[in-house]
Amino acid sequence: MNRNGKIIAAAFIAFALVAVIVAAVVNRAGGNLDVVGTESVSSFEAVLNAVPDSVKADESNGGWSLTAPDGSVRFIWSEDYSKSALHDVMLELDAAAFVNAGLDADKLPENYAAYDGMLMVGTKLGTDEPVYEGGSAPLPAFEQIVKNHRSFINYHMDLDHYGVKLGDGNMFEWAKNMETNTVKDINQDKDMVFVLNPEPLIAAGVDPEKVEGWVYAPVSVMEGSKTLEVYKFLKPFNLK
Repeated sequence: MNRNGKIIAAAFIAFALVAVIVAAVVNRAGGNLDVVGTESVSSFEAVLNAVPDSVKADESNGGWSLTAPDGSVRFIWSEDYSKSALHDVMLELDAAAFVNAGLDADKLPENYAAYDGMLMVGTKLGTDEPVYEGGSAPLPAFEQIVKNHRSFINYHMDLDHYGVKLGDGNMFEWAKNMETNTVKDINQDKDMVFVLNPEPLIAAGVDPEKVEGWVYAPVSVMEGSKTLEVYKFLKPFNLK
């Protein structure tokens, strides 16, 4: 075989190998190339099933809520973006830990709301009214985010977590696998994590070292093709 023939053969083999890998990924995802989107749904369902008593309808925000085991914070996701009052995905948390650390709520940005000893932070996804087959429920409402607002779903490789972006660096994350961090092959001890961007809170007077009940720590995040260390307020929970 001449040199050109060898190059063509090598290129064909490489192409075939890529095709096999892609086919395997698609097959694993049930024919769906969006592995992150697909697995975020199944892993979120596992979290909901692990703490069924913590999942409630939330009439005031027109959706569903998942409350932390200590009751100090909730992740809320809307089922109808045309009716949600302020945000479509959000965290509602007890303000006391931040007030005691110096928070002046009047200095918080517009994506925050302060009321009745609580703080809420989140973002709008849209104004559309999702269509449900068989009625709304917690998981179908989450699936609407994946289906119609996919850019708000991400994968955090360092913790082996999926998550919902809540705007301005705030997040709600949960484990891909509640038994094992499959990236590091170690025990998964952070089954769900509530994540706050500390910058607006610090700008509003909070001393991060004095916030009780939240961990102020650096977290590895992807910015484009680079991995950066940024500080976050974290509230992790091990559910299993």
